[in-house]
Amino acid sequence: MCYPNTLEHPLNLRPCFRRALAFAFAGLAFLACATAQTVPAAAPMAKLRVVGGLAALNQYVRHEEPFWTRELTRLTGGKYSAEIAPFDQSGVPGEEMLRLMSLGVTPLGTALMSQSAAQYPGLGALDLAGLNPNISTLKKHLDAFRPYMQKMLRAQHGVELLAVYTYPAQVLYCKRPFRGLQELKGRRVRVSSTSQADLMGALGAVPVLVGFSQLMLNMQSGNTECAITGTMSGNTIGLHEVTSHIHTLPITWGLALFGANVGAWNALPGDLRAVLSRELPKLEAAIWAESERETAEGLACNRGDASCKTGRPGQMKEVTASAADTQLVNDILRNTVLPRWKQRCHQQCQSVWDHTIGPLHEASAPPPAR
Repeated sequence: MCYPNTLEHPLNLRPCFRRALAFAFAGLAFLACATAQTVPAAAPMAKLRVVGGLAALNQYVRHEEPFWTRELTRLTGGKYSAEIAPFDQSGVPGEEMLRLMSLGVTPLGTALMSQSAAQYPGLGALDLAGLNPNISTLKKHLDAFRPYMQKMLRAQHGVELLAVYTYPAQVLYCKRPFRGLQELKGRRVRVSSTSQADLMGALGAVPVLVGFSQLMLNMQSGNTECAITGTMSGNTIGLHEVTSHIHTLPITWGLALFGANVGAWNALPGDLRAVLSRELPKLEAAIWAESERETAEGLACNRGDASCKTGRPGQMKEVTASAADTQLVNDILRNTVLPRWKQRCHQQCQSVWDHTIGPLHEASAPPPAR
């Protein structure tokens, strides 16, 4: 397995690219088989090769993997099948996934939007730190942003957007007690995106960019003493065993786009495209429903409540988001996170914001603190 360190120089990713290319180029064989005129109708079809989300998490284990390895075959009466590998175990650098899809190296793939936003800041608008305090707000913002994202991905990257997935709410875990976000000053906090780093920096914390696969190692080594990650994702990897306190306010959610290289998508048989166009929105809806449920259950499991059914019971102290915490995050979003995102994204993103998420956010945002 190959787990690229997001802090390493890009040249160190060459071994990972070789594995990614080996896996992804195998997927191109499907296109040749699916479109060849000399293959008898009764001949078995080659498998689609799909790069999925993060390994071991429920989005992948309960939804992505079963859909591609079992459901697709059932839905097509055995005519089509697929194989899937999580990007963090297939040697595909997460921050390069969109580029690999654009080049056609990865015909069908899942890209974490927070990682893609490092190169393409416009994609970061939907999940800015502090923007979505609950999943209903996130859904409204996605509805407003999706048409722009579909057009932008197709026009600028040659990628057909097929679905948008979300992980459970990304919250703060810490080793030492704290009563509110104002007490994070000086603490080293694992972050996974630039906007998370902006928020933590404004709180006086020290943001440390660490990939999900390296999160536990960093916490156990003492390099970080707090971490932002999913309520259930953290529980799944055992974060509740090395931390003592968890804050309830969603900082981000962890969105992923699933798409296809336009050329590869158009080369698929029409009946297969029809099935995927019909079924992938259902897969998206199932993942969102699971993430909403897991946001609550993840907190329950980390606390050790009896309602924990699928996670591992912990003994964490839950720090409930206070009105002061919520106001503080809103102020930082308005004064730091949003301006810095617009600065990274230049004038184009101001227009995108004004015509998509901006009006919804401004209508629902609390008044500035006086």
